[in-house]
Amino acid sequence: MPDMPARPELPKRFYTAVEIAEDAAGFSVRLDGRPVRTPARAPLALPTREAAEGVAEEWRSQRDVIDPGTMPITRLANTVIDGVVSNPDPIRQDLARYAETDLLAYRADGPDRLVRRQAEQWDPIVRWAEEEVAALFATGQGVMYVAQPPETVAALRARLDRETDPFRLGALHQATTLTGSLILALALASGRLDAAAAWSLAHVDEDWNIEQWGEDDEARARRDARFADMRAAALLLGRR
Repeated sequence: MPDMPARPELPKRFYTAVEIAEDAAGFSVRLDGRPVRTPARAPLALPTREAAEGVAEEWRSQRDVIDPGTMPITRLANTVIDGVVSNPDPIRQDLARYAETDLLAYRADGPDRLVRRQAEQWDPIVRWAEEEVAALFATGQGVMYVAQPPETVAALRARLDRETDPFRLGALHQATTLTGSLILALALASGRLDAAAAWSLAHVDEDWNIEQWGEDDEARARRDARFADMRAAALLLGRR
């Protein structure tokens, strides 16, 4: 059996104080007075003090080594600064594709209790989204593709075009990919849902299966790690 690749050695913590400084770029995080930089060497500056405090707390919580796996807000901020700020169009286009494959459009065809649960929990958010973009959403049962009306797709694209802040756009993209639902991500961004409520709605099917068959520890650990990423997205959207 071939040897498994060794996990890269984590860098040792090299700083004592973590502070936030406000400057022309926004709110930057500093380690012993020196600004934190992204992997592409850009200054790690956030648009709000609350977001910067979230990043700062992650750096404060590191002990002997610096583990990026425990720093979801920092990772998302790095992604936005290095990959979205200078070129937001690919992110916006990828988000638009979710308008045609939204999780909430695909409903179970049984058992009846799951069908009712999806309707009870998802329909109010779908109705909210229809009012938000002034267009109707199609839904279907089973795994067959559900085609959304062209005017609905166009309305969602127009809604995304209004998201010009790269941090909000990057956070919206992360929330969408984590949940499989642009509708849920928009509800989070608009304050209609908080992170926990959006997360719960994204896992109606999974929670149903857990009720029937139980849950294993590895699956729970993966889900908890993904929820940390969801909370990071919510923070950059100015939500909780």
